[in-house]
Amino acid sequence: MTLVRFLRADGSLDKEVEAAPGQRLLDVAWAAREPLEGACEGVMACSTCHVIVDAVDFEKLPVASEEEEDLLDLAAHAGRTSRLACQIILTEDMKELTVRIPPGATNWMGR
Repeated sequence: MTLVRFLRADGSLDKEVEAAPGQRLLDVAWAAREPLEGACEGVMACSTCHVIVDAVDFEKLPVASEEEEDLLDLAAHAGRTSRLACQIILTEDMKELTVRIPPGATNWMGR
């Protein structure tokens, strides 16, 4: 299991949840009622599931594809450790993952 920590935009802890290997971070966020929209249903056609990954955890993730990087260029408040939650798949090796929800993130779809 992976301990996923969701931080608010100000960096304070919102919640911690456990998730199984093979789950997409976007699905974990939806189940935890985090304000990530994922308007494209996680097919990497938007940037509404943008998260800011903790720097230590960011180094453990596979490198983002060029397509993901292009979409992150459109995301508000994107930074060096930004990723799309639909592209982060939890693995057996991932014991914990901390992500911050960017300011202004809203789940208009109500998932």
